[in-house]
Amino acid sequence: MKKLLIYLSVVLLSSSLMIGCAAYAVSPVLGGLYTDVKAPITATSNTSYSKMGSASASSILGLIAVGDASINTAAKNGGITRIHHVDFKSTSILGIYATYTVFVYGE
Repeated sequence: MKKLLIYLSVVLLSSSLMIGCAAYAVSPVLGGLYTDVKAPITATSNTSYSKMGSASASSILGLIAVGDASINTAAKNGGITRIHHVDFKSTSILGIYATYTVFVYGE
C-alpha cells in the first residue's frame, strides 16, 4: 500500500509539472521563470486600421484555464469588421499564472 501511494504521488506531481509547461507553447520564446512576449499572428491586404480590439484567456497552475482569446471575440470587442492584422501577447510567471491576449487591428 505504501509503495502504491508513493507511486501515485510521483505520477501526480510529474503530470502537474508537465501540464504547466505546455500551457503556452504557442509563444515564439518561453522563459522558465518569466515570459512577457508580443508577436504577430497574421496580416491581411487591408491597407488601413483605426480600431483595436482585444480578448484574453488566463491560466492558473496550468490546471484551470478560462477566457475567450479568439480573433472573432477580439474583433467584436473592437467593433471591427475588416481585419488589418492580429498580434498576441503571452505572459507567464513561473508557470503559476499565465495570460494570453489577442489584439485585432482593423476597420
